[in-house]
Amino acid sequence: QVQLVESGGGLVQAGGSLRLSCAASGSTFSINVMGWYRQAPGNQRKFVATISSGGSPNYADSVRGRFTISRDNAKHTVYLQMNSLTPEDTAVYYCWYFPDYWGQGTQVTVSS
Repeated sequence: QVQLVESGGGLVQAGGSLRLSCAASGSTFSINVMGWYRQAPGNQRKFVATISSGGSPNYADSVRGRFTISRDNAKHTVYLQMNSLTPEDTAVYYCWYFPDYWGQGTQVTVSS
């Protein structure tokens, strides 16, 4: 089993920045792909970004150029730096650890 603990969500004005963190613990003996998904009210959970064990990122078109995903393998932690936030980024952000482990979610609210 893998446990994921997220932090860093909150309320920010449009144009602002936030940094999310997700620490994995438990059966993290192998370094797997990690990433972030988000779910806005009334919508399905959607892909935001993932990062391979070697550090190769992959982004949704909606966040590319504004968000940066990174990881610290020694700490089993993944980060999401979010810049130039817009109200459309408002959602619960979920950390994901391959193959199917999820964090509890952290709320990000961007006010206009």
